[in-house]
Amino acid sequence: MKIEIVSAQIEDREILSNLLEKYDYEFSQYDDRDVNKLGLYGYKYLDFYWTEENRWAYFITVDEKLAGLVFVTNHPEIEDTETDFSICEFFVMYKYRRKGVGKNAFFQILEKHKGRWQLRLHPKNITSVHFWNNAVGEFTKGRFELIKSHPKAEYPDGTCGDIFFFSS
Repeated sequence: MKIEIVSAQIEDREILSNLLEKYDYEFSQYDDRDVNKLGLYGYKYLDFYWTEENRWAYFITVDEKLAGLVFVTNHPEIEDTETDFSICEFFVMYKYRRKGVGKNAFFQILEKHKGRWQLRLHPKNITSVHFWNNAVGEFTKGRFELIKSHPKAEYPDGTCGDIFFFSS
């Protein structure tokens, strides 16, 4: 199985938008979002990945087939904490989960973007909590800080997110 991180280009915008809808639909069970009048969640930051510096959009591919996406930025999740990078969105389609695809993609991103990281996760997304605990722990060999229910990492549903701090 060949897992790759592929930079998304402006001409890939519609494909990313389609994948984001799948991701947002799944995530809405945790953050309680509703669709808009068109039946879509929409992603208001999508165009910023081509109009602002320090934003990177990637596809995750498996054997050259779309398997997910990763969005990286230098905007910190917690404003008063020094950081170089954070993962804004990370999505692996069901077919490719529990096969090492997500962890491999995450490790490739960390190798591509070296520095201090913040990673926020929604504590109601138990599958994600287990994934990130394992992946961050393995990559850093246990050298990370995790703050649970950080008051400055609130989701739209009012839940305070957990935040990892680590370096790659």
